[in-house]
Amino acid sequence: MFDRAALIALIRQEALQIGKFTLASGKEATYYLDCRQVTLDPRGANLIGEGILELLGDELPDAIGGMAIGADPITAAVVTLAGQRGLTLKGFMVRKEAKAHGRGRDVEGPVVAGQRVVIVEDVVTTGGSSLQAIERVEAMGLQVQRVIAIVDRLEGGREAFQERGYRLDTLLTIRDLGIEPPPR
Repeated sequence: MFDRAALIALIRQEALQIGKFTLASGKEATYYLDCRQVTLDPRGANLIGEGILELLGDELPDAIGGMAIGADPITAAVVTLAGQRGLTLKGFMVRKEAKAHGRGRDVEGPVVAGQRVVIVEDVVTTGGSSLQAIERVEAMGLQVQRVIAIVDRLEGGREAFQERGYRLDTLLTIRDLGIEPPPR
């Protein structure tokens, strides 16, 4: 069972930094969430894997994955827990750039056109990274069902997904960590 309070405490302790930061989206922020400090921690990986499996429910997609590098440990945690439970759920990763050698693919993993997938992400601000991942997996012929993130910064990502017909589910929002989002 997903322990939400334990995830909040772990993120506050290990991943939340207060100060002045420039985010991947280019936005300026007064706090930063370095979720790799949690997704690459055994306690965090288990909490996140549990939470995402709970959000997925009984109707599992064929696979989950997202943009490398942030989504990789999330994907690994979820597919590992799924495997331990005898569930059939595969993972994939979306490269920022296609390889110049081998098959030159944007999307790596045991997935094929027509399969149903869920995009995973650590932190959603504007949704840009996941929207880029969606574009690449759909170009491969995969069917995106929704996006699941650890934390929503409440800065427009959810609306960006809705505008394109995708649902965003999150384990937490920034408010759960005691931070109010900036006015929009």
